[in-house]
Formats: sequence, structure tokens, C-alpha cells
Amino acid sequence: MADPNYPDDLKYHAEHDWARIDGDEATLGITWYAQDTLGEVVFFTPPAVGATLTKDEAYTEVESVKAVSDVVAPLSGEVIEVNGSLGDNPQTINEDPYGEGWLVRIRISNPTEADALMDAAAYVATLP
Repeated sequence: MADPNYPDDLKYHAEHDWARIDGDEATLGITWYAQDTLGEVVFFTPPAVGATLTKDEAYTEVESVKAVSDVVAPLSGEVIEVNGSLGDNPQTINEDPYGEGWLVRIRISNPTEADALMDAAAYVATLP
């Protein structure tokens, strides 16, 4: 498992999801806290490329040895890429949640939604 960290270059959602925004695209994943709470991730079902994500709504599930948990979209947009390597290696989400453990890339449909996301310090302040 990765050591606890919350990179400053990301935006965070209250449901423990992150977004790395690059122009009109964003890479999405779950935070260190989320993967730690879930425990060992054993299965990830990605949405289809072309699917539409809606901010604050579940778009997929991550299954661990403890539970199945919804993954909530921090931003709205169209899925343009999924992390196909997670099919064979879902534990990568635990090992590198902000790098190789990313879940999907989207084309952002409403850039102003990012204004409602938290920076790392604000997100960490919400954690138990």
C-alpha cells in the first residue's frame, strides 16, 4: 500500500475522489484515504469510453476484500480513456492511487464545476 499523501496539484471531492485537470481534460481517481479505507482492491469495472459522467453521481464501482464502493465523479464530462491495466492489476489503485492507479480520463463538459472542488489542505481538513 502507498504511504498517505495528498498531492497539491490535484482537486479533491468530498466523496474521496480526485481530479488532475489539464486544460479541458481531467484524469480521475480515488484518494489515498479512500483506497486505505477500502482495503485491498480486487476488482474495478470501468465505464465505457464515450460514457457521460455527471458531477456528484456514481459512475463505477471499486470492489475490495471489505466492500463494494461507488466511485463518484468530481467533474462532469465524457470518458475518453479508461485505465485498462487495472483489469489485471486492480491492486495498483492501492499501490499508486495518484499515478498508475488512475481510473479514467474525461473531456470536461463544465469547467466551472472545478471551482467547487477542494485543494489538498481543505480536503485533508475533512478527514477523520
